[in-house]
Amino acid sequence: MKRRVAREKALQALFQIDMSDVEPEEALRNVVEGQEVDAFLKDIVLGYVKKKETVDGEIRNNLEKWSFDRLAKVDRNILRIGTYELLFVEDVPNKVVINEAVEIAKTFGDEQSSKFVNGVLSKISKS
Repeated sequence: MKRRVAREKALQALFQIDMSDVEPEEALRNVVEGQEVDAFLKDIVLGYVKKKETVDGEIRNNLEKWSFDRLAKVDRNILRIGTYELLFVEDVPNKVVINEAVEIAKTFGDEQSSKFVNGVLSKISKS
């Protein structure tokens, strides 16, 4: 599985967890639809769940004029993936993490999502 696809699947899994309190392992099974769970996908989802307080705290600390709870669920989960990668995945350059998150936001978010995600993740990458 390519990393872009893994990130998109991670977004779907985190969205399920966020919306329905689905267990992470069940969400992973749901998004791979009978295929084996990719290691990168598993690392993002389970890693985020383990580091939720740290990741969400970092997002909260870097929001301007927004409250965390008011974020669109898609944007919030894209930010979670990007922030997790920026903080805990060492083999992906920050520019790649941000670019991937922006591209996913263009696909799954609204008109402003990509700019918003870019701004927040850029700020996080500099801190």
